[in-house]
Amino acid sequence: MREVPGRIWAYLGARFLDTAATTGLVTIVGKQIFDMTEGRPDAERLLMLGYLGLVQFIPTFVLAPFVGSIADRFDRRYVSSIGAGMYALLSLALFSYVRTEPTNLAPIFAIMFVQGATEALQRPASRALAMDLSPARVLTRVMALNAASWQTGGIIGPILAGVLFTVTPATPYLVFFVMFLASSAALLTIPTSGVARLVSDRAGGMQAIRDAIEGLRFVRKTPVLGAAITMDFFAAFFGGLLALLPAIADERLGVGAVGLGGLRAAVGIGAASVTLVLAFRPLERRVGPILLTAVAVFGLGTIGVGLSTNYIAAFGFLMLSAGADSVSVFIRSTLVPLATPENMRGRVLALENVFIGASNELGGYESGLTASWFGLVGALMFGGVGTLAVVAAYAFVFRSLREVDTFSDVIPT
Repeated sequence: MREVPGRIWAYLGARFLDTAATTGLVTIVGKQIFDMTEGRPDAERLLMLGYLGLVQFIPTFVLAPFVGSIADRFDRRYVSSIGAGMYALLSLALFSYVRTEPTNLAPIFAIMFVQGATEALQRPASRALAMDLSPARVLTRVMALNAASWQTGGIIGPILAGVLFTVTPATPYLVFFVMFLASSAALLTIPTSGVARLVSDRAGGMQAIRDAIEGLRFVRKTPVLGAAITMDFFAAFFGGLLALLPAIADERLGVGAVGLGGLRAAVGIGAASVTLVLAFRPLERRVGPILLTAVAVFGLGTIGVGLSTNYIAAFGFLMLSAGADSVSVFIRSTLVPLATPENMRGRVLALENVFIGASNELGGYESGLTASWFGLVGALMFGGVGTLAVVAAYAFVFRSLREVDTFSDVIPT
């Protein structure tokens, strides 16, 4: 650990605080919305949870083709720090509004719309910083520490949010305000000399769109890429159960804010556990079949959550789904760069970001919408069965994906 420079620890601390506060904030905002709609018809309450995903999805989807240029043209420390500072202001706005015991949801949706836009702008710069700051000799160790920092944040943040919510509904937002400020300040302590600078000669709004179109053309000619990217998108779309966790906690399991925080933390625990296993036993064979199996298990986990009336069972199924999703993400994030020639990699990754970057938020909207039609359990059954149907269709249609054995099979020649 002594080989890891101090600037890396500053980044990791900032990443932990940012992730913990972001995950906790989104979790408790869902709880806030569900509580504020108490007394309304169940269908309307569930639809409001879907709208929370929608207002985060729209800015992410619109901005996704453009944000890579920002991360390449400007100092990534400052882009990340400004993003964390913006989160802090939004948390303070939520604190100020919630402590008035409001009944109007519109300001909350407006704030979360800006939060979605901020996340879209900050995410590429923040993710790239880990590699920018790392000397080659400790790169693999830093990437492992980076994964541990955000996964730990994803566990701690929701639990903290649930506990703080029992003090007053406004308390979590004030604490997250402080955490975001600390994250922003930590990023500013990173010395300029430690940051790799990239200035893209392809930057610019119209060029970003052209890059995405070129990436789309390449993906259409490479079935294994299209299958890997779009299957993950559809799985997240149908399996967007996280948006419904406030309703699951309240209506199905009869637990409050602390229980909700625990359910959301189960996702981080499941993902971190599988990531740890993959670090010691990386996948080497049967990559395509394992990917299909992982997405199917994700769908089965969604069905399991829908059928659960016991907290421990729901917790376990959430861990199972998150663990399976981690396998899928690991395989896709490895397959896509390997299957893409170096001169096309940026354009394909830009396209992937359009599909994947906003799929969870869009899935949240789908879940809320179907829950308003079919009820809470019906929506979860629909999502799980829909995911299984996607896996079956892809296994049949995309033979090239099904037959991938090792990662080297997809390296272009």
